[in-house]
Amino acid sequence: MYQTLITALAENIFTITINRPEKLNALNSLVIRELGEAVEEVYQHAAIRAAIITGSGNKAFAAGADISGFAGLSREEGRSLAKEGLEVFFKIENAPKPIVAAVNGFALGGGCELAMACHFRLCSDLAQFGQPELNLGLIPGYGGTQRLTRLIGKGRAMEALLTGNLINASLALQYGLVNYVTSPEELLEKTKVILNQITSKSPLAIAKCIAAANAATGNEEGYALETEKFGESFGTDDMKEGILAFLEKRKPVFKGS
Repeated sequence: MYQTLITALAENIFTITINRPEKLNALNSLVIRELGEAVEEVYQHAAIRAAIITGSGNKAFAAGADISGFAGLSREEGRSLAKEGLEVFFKIENAPKPIVAAVNGFALGGGCELAMACHFRLCSDLAQFGQPELNLGLIPGYGGTQRLTRLIGKGRAMEALLTGNLINASLALQYGLVNYVTSPEELLEKTKVILNQITSKSPLAIAKCIAAANAATGNEEGYALETEKFGESFGTDDMKEGILAFLEKRKPVFKGS
């Protein structure tokens, strides 16, 4: 049914696995679109009481966006790209059923943003989180500036966003970015144990609780500003240099233009 995802339903839990291991499960337009379709299944099918989003293999949950697709995009195309991803991630965040990220490796850039859009996160001890977009002359475009700040606090988020440094599993647990750290082998099982506990509760009450908790942290203006600034980045020479340097596997030379 899907080209980039593997889905499975067992015991009312729908597992969505990003299946691009040769690309470290990097997000492109097709992955984003299919994630939206899979999440729509969560909304529509009564047999689905909860969902897990994970990545194939142990190397990556989703190692960022597919950067090769960024070259040559205009400001408006960059803005549209951000809006497309944000729409799907809002759909995850506002789902009336719990959607949990099981992070089994690198969750970078868009992959980190995808994990943060889920209602909460577990990770393996191999996991690494980060928003390294500044290395490309870009900023996060799928809600990273907003959700990371809410989840780990402004000071820690600012450091992570401005340095591009990665957050390992133990720091992620310390910061509150994840709820549990497990071995790679135990990750999905631990996630299912928690979701089985949740799905024993009233579905209507669960939906209301998710909506109420989301209302405590919502700020649509911040997301709109991020989208605008992400789009503006595509009109800069620094962004073009950052993408070219990444593709050429060299250090970029940014000039502030």
